[in-house]
Amino acid sequence: MRDGFIKAAAAAIDVRVADCIHNTDEIIKKARELSDKGARILVFPELSITGYTCQDLFWQETLLNSAREQLLRAAKELEDVPGLIFVGLPYAYRGKLYNVAAAINQGEILGLVPKEYLPNYGEFYEARHFSSGKNLWGYTELGGKQVPVMEKLLFSCREMPGLTVAAEICEDLWAAAPPSVAHAMAGANVIVNLSASDETVGKADYRRELVKSQSARLLCAYIYATAGYGESTQDLVFGGQHLICENGVVLKEAEMFQNQSAEAVLDINRLSEERRRISTWHEEKREGYLTVEFSLPVEETKLERFIDPSPFVPDSRGEREKRCNEILMIQAMGLKKRLEHTRCQRAVLGISGGLDSTLALLVTARAFDLLGMGREHITAVTMPCFGTTDRTYTNACELTRRLGADLMEVDIKKAVLQHFSDIGHDENVHDVTYENSQARERTQVIMDIANQQGGMVVGTGDLSELALGWATYNGDHMSMYGVNASVPKTLVRHLVRYYADTCGEEKLSQILLDILDTPVSPELLPPKDGVISQKTEDLVGPYELHDFFLYQMLRFHFRPGKIYRMAKAAFAGVYEPEVIMKWLKTFYSRFFAQQFKRSCLPDGPKVGSVAVSPRGDLRMPSDACVRIWMEELEQIQE
Repeated sequence: MRDGFIKAAAAAIDVRVADCIHNTDEIIKKARELSDKGARILVFPELSITGYTCQDLFWQETLLNSAREQLLRAAKELEDVPGLIFVGLPYAYRGKLYNVAAAINQGEILGLVPKEYLPNYGEFYEARHFSSGKNLWGYTELGGKQVPVMEKLLFSCREMPGLTVAAEICEDLWAAAPPSVAHAMAGANVIVNLSASDETVGKADYRRELVKSQSARLLCAYIYATAGYGESTQDLVFGGQHLICENGVVLKEAEMFQNQSAEAVLDINRLSEERRRISTWHEEKREGYLTVEFSLPVEETKLERFIDPSPFVPDSRGEREKRCNEILMIQAMGLKKRLEHTRCQRAVLGISGGLDSTLALLVTARAFDLLGMGREHITAVTMPCFGTTDRTYTNACELTRRLGADLMEVDIKKAVLQHFSDIGHDENVHDVTYENSQARERTQVIMDIANQQGGMVVGTGDLSELALGWATYNGDHMSMYGVNASVPKTLVRHLVRYYADTCGEEKLSQILLDILDTPVSPELLPPKDGVISQKTEDLVGPYELHDFFLYQMLRFHFRPGKIYRMAKAAFAGVYEPEVIMKWLKTFYSRFFAQQFKRSCLPDGPKVGSVAVSPRGDLRMPSDACVRIWMEELEQIQE
């Protein structure tokens, strides 16, 4: 439960149609098994106590009485099983029969939620037996207690105030106005669905998309449990396609026709943060709703949930290539518009043979192609100085030539040495002045060349560098349009590789692959034996860690302790916990200290859900204090 994590499960049982005793035995057995595995929200299928396919047996008083008795038995025998457990049964109330979901917690029946939409088409004829629970409101006696029977029921956890659960049943989700919409607007962030959806060709895909999209629309977790193999009878076959989705993502899907369960860890904090972030989401008055509290043990949920170590980069190659092409087009279209608006006929950028300037040149070339302008109107300027190596210099020059851009070389050593003389700086002192003087000289050169040519400077710095403040103020920090401004370093690599794989030119591909193999470096310090001596990740830490921290902090606003816990899971076997902690502290320290650089960034295209533009996603004071974030990390180490 700590950090908002809680494990949920959806499961079918080996149903015997109309055998309530056997079915309840199976429910109790399965509930204990799943609870022992850490599940605290457990969902069984629609009418699971009797079986869904009882047909006219639902009119038999013997069956109804048995179902009621077995519900009471299940509650009693599951008294020592921690969790909120949903089971289905037919229930007679006020002269009508309802298809209900019963919520059980620590021996108590908390409430009965009736099905609203009754399918009466094709193979379904539920209206023959049941009444709609729409607007039903009342109480029934069960086990000597008054239990609410109503559609508008919310179940709220005492020990985890952010967790609110609501239920709907099968066809309710298929309806034009599912009850889950109202439930979510009333505060529910976990929806359970007790279903008995039979299998026909293509239905599994539709069902998956339906559950997934509903969880996305409602910014909720959706636990869908449907009838399995034992339910099959006469003309109907059931597959047990249990689904657990969270905000549009399928966390777990049970293999069909195997009577498997689906188990997944939900992140309730993440859902709450999303609802707070989305300004169009708002809870309505809980008019007509009754909230019933339930209890769960206070414990630390084991993080069995997959934590993506590369949240900016799709895992699937096909999806990754699609994403890369889309991002390159967004970047190029943004630059195209800026060039059109300013009537610039030329673009100027510094080319170093590193990843960022390579991507910027590739984007610029695509923008000029879209404009129908020759690439010779792109001026790529290589500016060798004290730290330039033969490898990066050669790659910069060959890349420019292969792309058909105009290559210009300006050796800035003399200018920088003159500057050192002017300000009285010893060239043998390799401090921040030594480094930043080179960066600012390069920016001055390309700005002035742009003025000469009537063009504009295209910036090369990426999102990861901006987050860490790894940019020289008024040096590489500045441009007239920063095409990489919202592309993190981990994604820059994949964009360049995508171009290498798809460009169709062997020599160009080889150059790009060698650039990918080159250590990330600003090359501001002299090389050692001709090899890069200044490796960025040795100084500020691995970019894959920083990109992970950045994503979790800005996308979901998680606190440092949770990010640390998630990072340990995501990078288990890659980085030791103390290494993660070291660089997480570095991340927070630099992120807060360097906001002043981000407060005056040039324009650049937003390509994803995380960006640091002061005009868009990040409105942060330049002088905010990092103290409370760092103190939380210090407490973890104690």
